[in-house]
Amino acid sequence: MYLELLKTMQLFSEDKISEERKIILQPMINYVQEKQDAQETIRLHFICTHNSRRSHLGQIWAQTMAFHFGIKNVYCYSGGTEATAMFGQVAQTLTAQGFQLLQISEGNNPVYAIKYAASENPIICFSKKYNDAFNPSANYVAIITCNNADDNCPIVFGAEQRIPIKYIDPKAFDGTDLMIAKYAERSLEIAQEMSYVFSNIKK
Repeated sequence: MYLELLKTMQLFSEDKISEERKIILQPMINYVQEKQDAQETIRLHFICTHNSRRSHLGQIWAQTMAFHFGIKNVYCYSGGTEATAMFGQVAQTLTAQGFQLLQISEGNNPVYAIKYAASENPIICFSKKYNDAFNPSANYVAIITCNNADDNCPIVFGAEQRIPIKYIDPKAFDGTDLMIAKYAERSLEIAQEMSYVFSNIKK
């Protein structure tokens, strides 16, 4: 993994995760462990309303932590109930925390290639609906990262299981003096929780 990313991960501590949050994360641990034990492919699909912030962070950090803890056959995706764009501050936050980002298309919904290690394939990120052809249509767990997606998606077609793991939207701080700090804070919160999940998987 990239050195700057490893430095960011040194900030993580299980002690910073409340017992309430650990209970919320346990179904995800159980799902990954069951797939791991059965030697089946693990597909994690992070879903939020606009697929612009939290769902991307979930996808990226989950894929990174699966690699870091040596959990094989993990494929992470993200989508929304509508497509918009990955918000620019998300890309800047990930870069500041140690990822290598390459914007590979222009336009209103740019595509990013995001790398956590020089020798690994990049994570491809752009905003899309959860049922976009780029995402799995079956045999995946739907991880709902925001209230609106939870309300607007009473049924997520093709999902084996639905797990709500909700995060406060950093969008509330867009255009303010706190924006950079709040995006960094939310990214680190998601990262730390994904680290907790994968550190609890027995190989």
